Amino acid sequence: MLKKIGVDGFIASLIAAIILAYLFPNIGTETAFLPVSHITYYGISLVFFLYGLKFNFSEFAQGLSNWKMHIIIQTTTFILFPTLILLCKPFITDQTIWLSMFYLSALPSTVSSAVIMVSLANGNIPASIFNASISSLAGILITPAWMSFFLSAHIQDFNAYDIYGKLVFQIILPITIGMILHPLIGKYALKKKPTLKYFEQGIVVFVIYTSFCRSFAENIFSDYSGLTIATITIGIIILFLTVFFLLKIISAHLLMNRKDTITVQFCGSQKSLLHGVAIASILFADSTITGFILIPIMLYHSIQLIITGYIAHKMAKK
Repeated sequence: MLKKIGVDGFIASLIAAIILAYLFPNIGTETAFLPVSHITYYGISLVFFLYGLKFNFSEFAQGLSNWKMHIIIQTTTFILFPTLILLCKPFITDQTIWLSMFYLSALPSTVSSAVIMVSLANGNIPASIFNASISSLAGILITPAWMSFFLSAHIQDFNAYDIYGKLVFQIILPITIGMILHPLIGKYALKKKPTLKYFEQGIVVFVIYTSFCRSFAENIFSDYSGLTIATITIGIIILFLTVFFLLKIISAHLLMNRKDTITVQFCGSQKSLLHGVAIASILFADSTITGFILIPIMLYHSIQLIITGYIAHKMAKK
């Protein structure tokens, strides 16, 4: 089932990018012949321009009414997740590991996979489109705001105003232009959506490759064993399952129907790899820890697709 939506190939590409970065780290650094920073900058801007161009206002408007559901999903995404990781801070001695986990927790929900999984499980599709879209737009501002509390200790000369300036020109402005042009060429973009998906995924893979190139070139991973990565993976699985089933309990307490409960669980528990890569390229620009920062969101992306894909398939049978 996941293979039909192109997930397997994308995950394989992410793994291949990390392997290539390990074998040939110098190719993806600023000292190489490739204009890495320019490709990353304009590639991410183009991805978010396409996001705005494909933004379907009519589908978005259909999900406006259920305010109770919206509050639960957005509160989970931007408050519950960070709170859970903040509570774990005293137990995580390595601050880079904790920062990478907190970055994951502060990210918005993904759009495409959340809507797809809600659709497969026969949930409330208009509400899932609304919440995933709102989360994606809000996360551009909320995620850096959360991270600003902790980044000054890890990044020299951290400047919040400079960060938001870059976010405006690299992400918010392209989205706005895309939305403005949607009435003119939006239908064509939606028609070519399957093809454009591969371009967007290609940009994500390239940014991940260059991020890991910097990290491998500076031997950032030399202090971390396979056991550490395995521990992070287990922690991520526990985090996902905790939120997923907690949302089910909350939905039952609020007497939500089956469709709305499915939507709350799938939209509230997912995190966006695209936003994770894009925002990290600005927050951690030229930082050698970027590769490590992206590990939790890459693991979470794979885990959420596997688990929600299985659960959505089981729900569809019911």
